Amino acid sequence: MKKIVAALALTLAFAVSAMAADVVVFPAKNGNVTFQHKAHQERLKDCKLCHGEGAPAKIAIDKDKAHALCKGCHTEKKAGPTKCGECHKK
Repeated sequence: MKKIVAALALTLAFAVSAMAADVVVFPAKNGNVTFQHKAHQERLKDCKLCHGEGAPAKIAIDKDKAHALCKGCHTEKKAGPTKCGECHKK
């Protein structure tokens, strides 16, 4: 029983660390977008701003959602890139 609990704990710890990757790359036709997850996490300190309610998990994101969420936040906070070439790198 102790081995099962230990294995479950290790699996959970690995899953959480994998979800909170330091850098995430989103492929895009006009150049990939590199998202510095750890840097955003340290600055914002509130997972719900991006992940919504509930436990943080991988975000299913497309062009429209990324532009609304990411670019919208950067515009609102007057911080971070807002022009195409500032995020999309070939």
